Amino acid sequence: MKLLPLMSLLSITTLYLMSPVKNVYAEQPRLIVQITVDQLRGDLLQRYQQHFTDEGFGYIINEGVYFKEAHHQHAITETVVGHTTLATGAHPSAHGMVSNLWFDKQLQQPIYNVQDRQHPLLSANAAVDAKNEIDPTQKASKVEGRSPKNIMATTFSDELTASNNGQSKVFAVSVKDRGAITLAGHTGKAFWFSKSAGEFVSSDYYYDQYPLWVTKWNQQNPIDKYANTEWQLTKPANQYIFGDNKPHDWKTKLPGYGVTFPHQFGPSDNPYFSTFLTVSPIGDEMTASFAKTIITENSLGKNTVTDYLSVSFSSTDYVGHIFGPSSLEAEENLLRLDRTLASLFSFIDKQVGLDSTLIVLSADHGAPEAPGYLTQFGIKSQHFDLAALEDNRDIKLLKSKWGIKGKIFANAWQPYINLDHEKLAKQKIPLAAAANDVANVLNSISGIHRAYSFENLLNGNVPKGKITQKVQNSFYPSRSGDIYIVFEPNVFVADFDGLNVASVHGSPWRYDTHVPIIFAGFNLDGQVVNRPVATVDLAPTLSAILGLNAPSSAAGYPLKEVINQ
Repeated sequence: MKLLPLMSLLSITTLYLMSPVKNVYAEQPRLIVQITVDQLRGDLLQRYQQHFTDEGFGYIINEGVYFKEAHHQHAITETVVGHTTLATGAHPSAHGMVSNLWFDKQLQQPIYNVQDRQHPLLSANAAVDAKNEIDPTQKASKVEGRSPKNIMATTFSDELTASNNGQSKVFAVSVKDRGAITLAGHTGKAFWFSKSAGEFVSSDYYYDQYPLWVTKWNQQNPIDKYANTEWQLTKPANQYIFGDNKPHDWKTKLPGYGVTFPHQFGPSDNPYFSTFLTVSPIGDEMTASFAKTIITENSLGKNTVTDYLSVSFSSTDYVGHIFGPSSLEAEENLLRLDRTLASLFSFIDKQVGLDSTLIVLSADHGAPEAPGYLTQFGIKSQHFDLAALEDNRDIKLLKSKWGIKGKIFANAWQPYINLDHEKLAKQKIPLAAAANDVANVLNSISGIHRAYSFENLLNGNVPKGKITQKVQNSFYPSRSGDIYIVFEPNVFVADFDGLNVASVHGSPWRYDTHVPIIFAGFNLDGQVVNRPVATVDLAPTLSAILGLNAPSSAAGYPLKEVINQ
């Protein structure tokens, strides 16, 4: 081999050293902002688009890659399940967050998904306050600590942290603890809004004590300015699809809040004052304000590597439960969320630059129409009394056959029923056989599409089909109930701890699984994609953009329309 002269080698070396060094991050976003709109059903962006500005929803819809036919592929379409699926790219059968609430058979007690007594909240006055919560899953947990320990898979944010030795800054914020903790993963920092404290809080899993910027933000008493004000319409009523503003009897009657506009927040010492704020656009506006503070105080997007911020907006879910997705309140709330997004995007553009920021928006689940809304058009819909199943004639016959007196259901909340294992053991009744017998009875009851026993799901002894596959994707043996019930379409269990709400999600039907997925910013070219995609594809797409490992249990694949640009 012919060797180059020494002077030639020196010249080449000099030229190499003098040439600009390529920044390996130059073709990657400086900031990823993952937005999750709680209960944003896939069609609602089209329904209410007349209210959207070009800077809010209009920006990501028109400038982004918009997947119109995205669906969750699991059956229990609840908040923690969808958020964790978006974070991990995995089905609940792998990530383990099967429902907002599950019954731990070993501990014989209900488990709230992100509870962790080893990591108490940093705010002493931010204890879970059952009297100030609409969400019944909060009431089941007396454990005040919170952490991501129950998530049994890595998230995209975890993989981002691992990829560069923890140089990326990872934050998540939401009104709901489970909306923030799941997306922050095991390695990020999570904040959520405490209704009892009226401030954003965290636990000692994340910090030994609050950073000064958090303390300063909370000391401003951000909710006080809303005392004795009201939620009013932005436009004249005749400019809304649901502008009749009638007091429909299917809307939930929150004492003091009313079922028509304007909705009064009342005085700040009202026990439900902070709850009323979250059942309005104010909850999202506070979340966005705190998110902006995270960006500035932590210099997100000014790192040598990609930073990550998750913002989960919860008001759409609360408003949907109380008033239904086809209501003037839901319509006005999305109009206001559009303005909140426009403000957030403008802020990000000034701080980081939208061309340097990758935005992805999706939803944790969709929403059914309120039964009262459907029945006025002659569409069959009904509420189902889950508690009454214990008194079913054939269930009573089974108990008589087994020699069991009293209740056989240890607990029953959608979609699970757990049997009383001790009573069955005393009568030497095999649990698997008893669960199969109960499931067979339930399959004959009007309003129930199919009941699956634990044993049959475990062994795969179930009928094939799309619904069954979604049920299996939700099956995690140590956390799933003895019997899983799928109700017929438009049949709902609407009793939330005595509060009969207008609309309840949680099923495998399309209205609950259909959500948008939109990637925008970062110089992406806008396009509309109508092919079916799955929410488990979102996290692997983010990983592919950055060239990272996909999360450990990810079941999805990168979306070609995004990564091929």
